[in-house]
Amino acid sequence: MIARTLFSEEHEMFRESVRRFMERELAPHHEEWEEKGEVPRWAWKKAGEQGFLCVAIPEEWGGVGADRRYSIILMEEQARLNLTGLGFPLHSDIVAPYIHHYGTPDQKRAWLPKMATGDYIAAIAMTEPGGGSDLQAIRTTAIRDGDDYVISGQKTFITNGQTADLFLVACKTDRSEGARGISLVMVEADRAGFERGRRLKKLGTKAQDTSELFFNEVRVPATNLIGEEGKGFGYMMQELAWERMHVGIQAVSCCEAALDWTIDYTKSRRAFGKAVIEFQNSRFTLAEMKTEVQVGRIFLDRCLELVLEGKLDTTTAAMVKLWTSEMQGKVLDACLQLHGGYGFMWEYPITRAFADARVQRIYAGTNEIMKELIGRTL
Repeated sequence: MIARTLFSEEHEMFRESVRRFMERELAPHHEEWEEKGEVPRWAWKKAGEQGFLCVAIPEEWGGVGADRRYSIILMEEQARLNLTGLGFPLHSDIVAPYIHHYGTPDQKRAWLPKMATGDYIAAIAMTEPGGGSDLQAIRTTAIRDGDDYVISGQKTFITNGQTADLFLVACKTDRSEGARGISLVMVEADRAGFERGRRLKKLGTKAQDTSELFFNEVRVPATNLIGEEGKGFGYMMQELAWERMHVGIQAVSCCEAALDWTIDYTKSRRAFGKAVIEFQNSRFTLAEMKTEVQVGRIFLDRCLELVLEGKLDTTTAAMVKLWTSEMQGKVLDACLQLHGGYGFMWEYPITRAFADARVQRIYAGTNEIMKELIGRTL
């Protein structure tokens, strides 16, 4: 593969420490977590102790103050091991930036240090039943009542939903407006009227505690508002570009790992007297996949450079999400096929990765929405 230029020697040293931590401390337990449908709090605490949570948040708010390449490395190493149960990226690189970019000093002081240590687990509550990717159509309301907001509504498909202590909730503060009526409010899990629904049973990402949430006239102080009232949709559109890059980071790293697994498997597996890789069909399939993954890597890395320069536009982020997640589906399907019957067995990493990858074309905005966003620029 073409050598990458995104990282320095210091970044690669950090990668080695992340890789050792994930291989030794987390990967051996992931199958158990899949059975239970939840990652235990001790895993979050250990990640926090290592400085692997909220790495891009400034030190004054409890983070490491590192550049986003450190966050990228954490996501890549998690994807390489297919540790899809870990909700660290959403916690550290989606929720925490909302608080950092738009929150008040008091809000940052109250929440970010505890998120960095793993004492608080955070989630974002956008999606609603029947709403899907149409964020403008949300029905959850936050009605101002004196010094409080009273929140009522329902959310679904919420990552970290069963374990989170803090929820960044997208609400309608003005029901007469569309996007301009949306605001973001932090809701602590111990507020009266807040209830967690069932842990959702899914095709993949089985160790991730994806949940329903219910808000039954939950009263929170007005100081829990993130940023300005009515600006929530704009904030989400701004941050969703980085969230869509998460999909690309996970997709390409997973494909690179799957290609390695499959090359190793086809070298060791024999059929009709020779290794599976010796068949022309196997070599041609692997050659095509290797080419696709290399193209994906170069495209993604260039876009990550634009992220670091503050120049990545939302349309290009949509292209990254669309192309890499579609590639991931194609590559993992071909890799699974080359595993033959063993590719259908849950104990093989390719099987888990295949199931886990399917959601990549759905969340952070479905790929159909990505095409619509790109199409509007034509």
